[in-house]
Amino acid sequence: MWNTILRKPLILIVLVSFLPLALHAEDKRTIPLDMYLIIDGSASLEDSKNDAIAWIGQMTDRTLMDGDTITIWLAGDEAQVIYSGTLSSAAGKEEIKNKLRALDTGGKTADFSGALRDLTSKLSQTAENRSRMSYAMLIISSAKGLEPTLTGSAQGLLRWSRSEKYERWQVLILAPDIGRKVQQAAAAYMNSR
Repeated sequence: MWNTILRKPLILIVLVSFLPLALHAEDKRTIPLDMYLIIDGSASLEDSKNDAIAWIGQMTDRTLMDGDTITIWLAGDEAQVIYSGTLSSAAGKEEIKNKLRALDTGGKTADFSGALRDLTSKLSQTAENRSRMSYAMLIISSAKGLEPTLTGSAQGLLRWSRSEKYERWQVLILAPDIGRKVQQAAAAYMNSR
């Protein structure tokens, strides 16, 4: 009888003592990430550049971990890679932030087509590596600048995207390999009928 009476409070004490540990446990990602950023390098982003750069800095702090790779293009008059590397410490995140703060967004146009071609090429090189996730974002002043890129190979990248609008700029979030996954899911569904 005493055994039964003591068992319930003992179980309660053990559960309550482990509750703080469970509340402070972090949800860590175990799959490495390949992040691709394409930033509007035209003068149309100039007024909101600081806000966009601050947002990117916060996002990279929250998202990137050691072992993740990041490639950043500046889509100005001509698209160019301004940073590419694998994160191995907090110093890597600071280096990325310093590169972003030094951006020159004074181009006449934004060469999104060139950056998206480069992105498509990089994705095709890493397509076989299923042990990594791919994530791409376009930081743009407005969707008007993307109109020339809505044809060709970039169209497939932009088809499955999500947009977040801010006061004077927006981010277009792409899942580069989701098209293949959607097709596989649709085929599996059709085959199950």
